Parts: sequence; C-alpha cells; structure tokens
Amino acid sequence: MLPPPDNEARINRILKRVRKIELITRGLVKETLGGAYHSRFKGQGIEFDDFREYQPGDDVRFLDWNVTARLNEPYVRKYVEEREMTVLLLVDVSRSGDYGSGEDSKRERAAEVAAVFAFSALQNQDKVGLAMFSSEVEFYLPARKGTGQALRIVREILNFQPTRRGTDLEPALNLAVQRIPHRALVFMISDFISPGGPASWEKALRAASSKHDVVAVEVVDPREMELPSVGRVCLEDPETMQQVIVNTSNPRVRREFAARAQAMRENLTGMFHRNNIENIVIHTDSDYLPALRSYFRSRHRR
Repeated sequence: MLPPPDNEARINRILKRVRKIELITRGLVKETLGGAYHSRFKGQGIEFDDFREYQPGDDVRFLDWNVTARLNEPYVRKYVEEREMTVLLLVDVSRSGDYGSGEDSKRERAAEVAAVFAFSALQNQDKVGLAMFSSEVEFYLPARKGTGQALRIVREILNFQPTRRGTDLEPALNLAVQRIPHRALVFMISDFISPGGPASWEKALRAASSKHDVVAVEVVDPREMELPSVGRVCLEDPETMQQVIVNTSNPRVRREFAARAQAMRENLTGMFHRNNIENIVIHTDSDYLPALRSYFRSRHRR
C-alpha cells in the first residue's frame, strides 16, 4: 500500500535525514571516536592470559607483586580482551522530545547521538539494540550486529509515532534488567523530564546499574533553561497539553523560570551522582562532539 501524499513527503525527509546522519556519524566514529569507544568500553577482559614486563603507560593496578618480587622487574597481568559486548539504547520518544527551538528537535538530536553509539558498536563488532519508551516501552528491537541494524535504529527513532505522551523511565530500565541476561552497556537518551521527577525511577535505575554499565545522555534545549524577552507568550506542556500565558518581558518571571529549571537539573545531576551514573549533556543548539570526546577521555583516564 502506498503512503498518503503528505506522509510520503515526511518519509522522504526522514530518509534524507537518515542518510545524512549515517555519513556524519560514520566519519565521526572512524576518525575521532572509534578508538576511544574501544579503549573505554572493551575493558581489560574477563580472563587471565599471561604475565609481561611492565611498560610505561600500563595501569599500575595490574602489577603482580609476587612475580615482580621474584624476577626483580615489574610485571603486569595480561588479560584476554572481551571480544563482544551488547549495547542497548534506551531512547525517550515522549512528546517533549518533539520540541526544538532551533533547527533540530530533541528527538532528532537523540537520533543522531544514538547513531554515533550504534556505529561505534558496529565498528567494534558489538551487538546493538533499541528500546523506545514514553510512559511505557513502546518498541523493542533485540540487539544484533550489522550496518542494517544501525540504520534501522536511526530510522525507527525518527519515524516512530508513540501512542502515549508522558514519560516514565522505570519500564525501560526494567526491560534492560529482564531482557539482557549478561552485563551490557546501556545508554539512556532522554531529556529526563518526567512528572514524578528522578525519585520516581531512581530505584529502577539503581537495579539496572547494579547489573549493567549505565550511561545517562541528557538532551537539553536552551529555551528550556531560560526564556527570551519577547512579551506575552503561551507555553504548552506537550505531554499534559496544559497551557499558561507568561509575560517574558518581566525580568522576575524570567529569573524564576531559570531558577526552577536550574533546580530541576541539579536534582537530576545529584541523583546521577548519588548512584554513580555518568552523565553526558547534549545541547540541541551546539555541536555534541566535544561532549562525547570529553566523556570518552574522562572514562579512558579512569
């Protein structure tokens, strides 16, 4: 069955965006992030292999003091590198993700960042899967390898129409625990704006992070942090459809809005810190590559 004319134009735009994202992210992964991903996430392996002499730059935690004392030279333990890992992308498709004050919506930026992780996994022979959620899990794609899998993930994120408007991370985190039996790398990509706040899904996050390596990728639009001075405007919550008239010309209104937005972010950041969850902040109005580079460098130094 052929799609309706209006849908056909939208699908063409989405496919064009997918091709653009593929070109951008393949280049980033190959030239910039691929080695960093491998260094950080492939780890030191799980199986002891042999000893070798210490070389400058080796992690001192792997020094074997018994062999070092016996041979009077520093030796480190060598491990067989883990060859395959499962990557699961938990992507927020609630209605708040459709917002964007600039060229990209939060959903489009989330798709592009998800593509970076998907192609990084692909380059390193890892499996990657996708779960999209609103107030419930609305779509699940089991982890597989291959270029087709990475491209399908991007297409699904851009094209998916959720049946619910709200946001709840608990069902998605529970899925990560229940569906993946072994330790995996889980990226939560969301604006983390939920009715109950971080406290409503903190317990589920703690359970998921005890089993998997969980990374929070927060997608932020600048207009969610501060209001411009443009007179009276109608603000609408895309998830509850509630509307309110705000006089943005009033400095006090702008200060209160910014203070509440900052308090929400500090609450979220504090919850991540409390549970040892690393957080990458991606802005819709700026290049996300510096944030990813900084993250990979910080993880590699640990």
